[in-house]
Amino acid sequence: MKFHFAHFATAAVAATALFTLPAADAAEPTEKDAIAMAEKGAAFMKANGKEAMIKKISAKDPDYVQGSLYVDMRDINTGIVLAHPINPSIVGKDLTDVPDASGKKYRREIIELAAKKGSGWVDYQYKNPTTGKIEPKTTYILRVGDVVLEAGIYKK
Repeated sequence: MKFHFAHFATAAVAATALFTLPAADAAEPTEKDAIAMAEKGAAFMKANGKEAMIKKISAKDPDYVQGSLYVDMRDINTGIVLAHPINPSIVGKDLTDVPDASGKKYRREIIELAAKKGSGWVDYQYKNPTTGKIEPKTTYILRVGDVVLEAGIYKK
């Protein structure tokens, strides 16, 4: 039996196709994924401190940034964004009373929920980094000391 390069090339292309699925085929993150990511961040913070967590988020650490799912952090007392992997231009800003596309002051709701209950979900409209469009989003918030970790998913 003779070996033909064309057969090898065809087999190589077929094998590559099996192992490189487009990102669009990746499963969309779930509420469970958002909770797990926020809790992982809380555990990291408790072990390593707030500054170390800020560095992880700012560096887009893959443990805390996975496609449209990511963790960001805000100060519970001032509302100031302390770390945001997707939109670093808002770090250092208090956007508490800046509404979303529908007029909802969701950041105020996040702070109030964190202060009263320590964790929970807040729904709002936000720009999806993977589509570039304003979409409905639900975010799990988790208070860790004087900060709030937030991990949200886009609803389809």
